Amino acid sequence: MTVSGGAADRRQAAEALCPYRLVLEHVTSRWGVLVLIELLDRPHRFSELRRAIGRTARVSEKMLTQTLQTLERDGLVHRDAKPVIPPRVDYSLTDLGREAAEQVRALALWTHDRMADVEKARRAYDEARALSARAS
Repeated sequence: MTVSGGAADRRQAAEALCPYRLVLEHVTSRWGVLVLIELLDRPHRFSELRRAIGRTARVSEKMLTQTLQTLERDGLVHRDAKPVIPPRVDYSLTDLGREAAEQVRALALWTHDRMADVEKARRAYDEARALSARAS
């Protein structure tokens, strides 16, 4: 790491320590999950992708840009800038990205299918904690 301590230096240091965890964080981040799942269906332009994600959560232009750049750097997303006026940029999944997106979607579907069980477990946990707190 250089003396400047810039963001790039910190990123390189984090990647060197635990590169797997960093990729996992990118893939499973709030916006990473939504981008990957949305791009499974088809390529999207930036504004289409932002609207599609906006159906479930509000994402800022800056955050979506950062997420796409991170996923592109990791080799999961392909950015295709066409030299036309106005500029047209399409985002799609690479083969590696498709593989990751399918895994993420499977986990998302599992959470959807098992949410009732999770809520039941949460209620039981909260009730047990409340009883324990009253007993102390």
